[in-house]
Amino acid sequence: MTPAEMEARIVRYGDLQPCKTAFIDAHTPGSDQKENFTIIGGGVSESADQHVHIALPHGFNIGAAGQPPKCRNSLHSHRTAEVFFVLSGRWRFFWGRWGTAGEVVLEEGDIINIPTGIFRGFENIGTDYGMIMAILGGDDAGGGVIWAPQVIEDAKAHGLVLGANQKLYDTRKGQQLPEGVGPMPVLSEEELKAFPEPEPAEVVPNHVARYQDMVSLAGKRPVKVIGENGMLRDRPGFEVDFLTRASATEEMHSHDRPSVLMPVKGHWRVSWPDGSAVLNPGDTMSVPADLPHNALPAMTGHASLFHVVATDDPAGPTWKG
Repeated sequence: MTPAEMEARIVRYGDLQPCKTAFIDAHTPGSDQKENFTIIGGGVSESADQHVHIALPHGFNIGAAGQPPKCRNSLHSHRTAEVFFVLSGRWRFFWGRWGTAGEVVLEEGDIINIPTGIFRGFENIGTDYGMIMAILGGDDAGGGVIWAPQVIEDAKAHGLVLGANQKLYDTRKGQQLPEGVGPMPVLSEEELKAFPEPEPAEVVPNHVARYQDMVSLAGKRPVKVIGENGMLRDRPGFEVDFLTRASATEEMHSHDRPSVLMPVKGHWRVSWPDGSAVLNPGDTMSVPADLPHNALPAMTGHASLFHVVATDDPAGPTWKG
């Protein structure tokens, strides 16, 4: 592929187009300053204003959330995997029906594979605008978001109504549910019993990988972070590897499906037979299937990146509790 063709498969951090009305809590105080980004795949945005940078199917979705300090994402659940790594800032992840079952704080480079089927939220507890990058299982990411009942009720008080068609309607702008479309049903107390309330001791050891641990393990070969034999032994429909300068190699390789490169630290030069491109932290690159390529640090200093590729495992529930 020519450099121009490959550049079309790179989403630069500076070119990311945010959506500030992506979800039902977009007007709710405390959540009304967040920005959502859909980088690869359709994502789970409920807004028609969401920009999709690369629509090609990969077997998973890549997105991001940017939030100023003290801004939070409201409690919700997914039917497929939701994996985050912290690109910048300091973040608190919490879970449970009311967000009180447990929590964990993640620093830059840390990664969390939040179990499916539990309500979760996250908050920027740093001092500056922060960004977390997200990987969602499946091409359709499980068909949408399941919100805790109080989130839907709070949103209604601030003018946003979610239809059963997974689309948002802003009553402050005079929008109404289309004829034949009812509001998204609120989960009943009986239905809520199906959502576990795991304690931190059940979640953190099996679903969180710390950046410094990954760095220490990245010797002569990449570290399998998420996968059957990974640090986080899960099979959510994709695998995540972690590379550093020590584990990068000039030998080119390819995959039988598209893969994604996401730098965390430093600058990386990705090369293929017809060209090369430099990636910076926050950039996302989609490498075509069967294209030989390698990734090497482009400058001196510390460098690390995540590599994501789909597997044949179903993108279904990941909670084994």
